[in-house]
Amino acid sequence: MSKTKDKPRTAITICFVTAVMAAGGMFCFKLHSFLQTIKRDELAGFAFDPIMIYAFVAVGFLFMLAWAYMSGQFRNIEEPKRDMLKRFDEQELAERIAKKGPIHG
Repeated sequence: MSKTKDKPRTAITICFVTAVMAAGGMFCFKLHSFLQTIKRDELAGFAFDPIMIYAFVAVGFLFMLAWAYMSGQFRNIEEPKRDMLKRFDEQELAERIAKKGPIHG
C-alpha cells in the first residue's frame, strides 16, 4: 500500500481515537460527579442503580468496540455498502424478469 493511502487512514484513526477518548473522559467525569452527589445527599442510594447500569453498558460497548477493531471490522468499511447495492440491483433485475413472465419463442 502506498504512503498516500495510509495518510487519510491514519488521520481518520487518530480522529476516531481522540473522539472516543474524549467521550470516555466525559463519561468518567459524569460518573464521578454522580458518585460525589450520592455521598453528599440525603437520598444517597437513589442514583446508584442507574449509575451502575451506565457503567456496565459503557464497559460492554467499549469491549464491543475493541473486539470490532481487533477483528478487522474497520478495514475496508466501504465493501458492505457495495455488496448491499449489488444485491439490491440483482433483486430488482430478478423482480423485473419475474414480472415479464416466461419468454415463449
